[in-house]
Amino acid sequence: MSLEDVMPKPAKPKAQAAPKKTGRPSKYTPEIAQEIVERLSNAEPLRQICRDEGMPEWRTIYDWMYRDDKEVALGRGVGLSAAIARAREIGQDAIAEEIYREISMEPEREERGRIDPGYVQLIRARAEIKLKLLAKWNPKRYGDRVTMAGDAENPLQMQADISIFDAMLKNLESKRQLGDK
Repeated sequence: MSLEDVMPKPAKPKAQAAPKKTGRPSKYTPEIAQEIVERLSNAEPLRQICRDEGMPEWRTIYDWMYRDDKEVALGRGVGLSAAIARAREIGQDAIAEEIYREISMEPEREERGRIDPGYVQLIRARAEIKLKLLAKWNPKRYGDRVTMAGDAENPLQMQADISIFDAMLKNLESKRQLGDK
């Protein structure tokens, strides 16, 4: 009996496999992404879309956008972030059109033919809320125009009136001359 028969043979080194990914596999498909983009462009909020059966959570969509941004930087992504941003702009336009349609409708009337003031206040409140949301989401397009110094269209300009300093210098000089005498 030899020593080799008694000693265990050394194991051959195995090739290291890539570590297994943890968590659930991604549900990303181009069809789901397309449906999300279409629904966003119809002014449906992302979180409401994500509540539907078969849709991923809103955090997952942001993860997809983040990963896709990295891929786009490498020249391989599909531009999901840009598509979602554009869909949101189109959705904001749809909200603006909806506001216009609602305020342009003939108001409800009471039994005697008078316009129902409660209905008018309801439509007004809805329109104001939607307009405020639009102004928050896209202030350049739907917000109040505020002119600020330093904008590209309104550059900052400095104007100094130094005539007061001339008067002060003359005053100091005259006082000094009076003090010398």
